[in-house]
Amino acid sequence: MPGLMRGVARTAVVAGTATAVSGRVSRRQAEKYADRDQEIAANRGAGYASGAQEVSQPAPAPAPPPAEPDMSTQLRQLAELNKQGILTDEEFAAKKAQILGI
Repeated sequence: MPGLMRGVARTAVVAGTATAVSGRVSRRQAEKYADRDQEIAANRGAGYASGAQEVSQPAPAPAPPPAEPDMSTQLRQLAELNKQGILTDEEFAAKKAQILGI
């Protein structure tokens, strides 16, 4: 039984020492990095504020729709369709009058 008690006591001493050393190391590191953590926290707040400003800027205007082809191009296309037989002479004349505003 004395051997068992000695083993338990040794384990308790080792565990207690490890706990004390671990606590001391943790406190030392916390003190060492406290200033850095405060600086990071301050910068994080500034980052959020600048991000909010960027989001609040208006979105760029959408691109204007493409311009319609000029009258001469439209008339050439219609003449080509008429020449190919896709448009009849009556359809060609009606569309031509519409383009020219007659």
